Amino acid sequence: MAMKILMAEGTAALTMRRVASDMDYTAPVIYQHFANKDALIAEVVRQGYDELVGRLDAVQHAPDIDARLAGMAAEYLHFASENEHLFEAMNGTALSADERRAAAQSVIGVMWNLVDEWAQRHRVELEIDEACDIIWGTLYGVATLGRLGTFGGDRARRLGVQALDLLLRGWRCTT
Repeated sequence: MAMKILMAEGTAALTMRRVASDMDYTAPVIYQHFANKDALIAEVVRQGYDELVGRLDAVQHAPDIDARLAGMAAEYLHFASENEHLFEAMNGTALSADERRAAAQSVIGVMWNLVDEWAQRHRVELEIDEACDIIWGTLYGVATLGRLGTFGGDRARRLGVQALDLLLRGWRCTT
């Protein structure tokens, strides 16, 4: 129920009382499972990252590492445009930076493995953690501009994949 509320109305609408009311429970029942709203949001964010990592795993069937990385970027951007409020919660200030990073660890792992495989395949020396942060930051920025209506979800996906391609080309040229 919490995910449904957040997806439809955002974190401001997600309260312990609202979840309880929508489930025909009293608030104390919800407090038996979650200490407070922050704990509830943390669980919804964790579920969001679980869904995102499932989507990223699903696009990893391409035989070519470059195509798999492009698929990862496109799916990340598609997820962001489809799940505006959830994406905002996953990347916003509802959780501390450490909590957000911990919740995102599965997604970071998928990206890390892809970037590492790409670097090995193309014989590029990279600091993989830094490369992942650069890619994630780039895709997040494009996704955010897409969500804000600056250029929309479809164009955000195209631009994000192009930005990733430019990063990868640049890294290939440095070796």
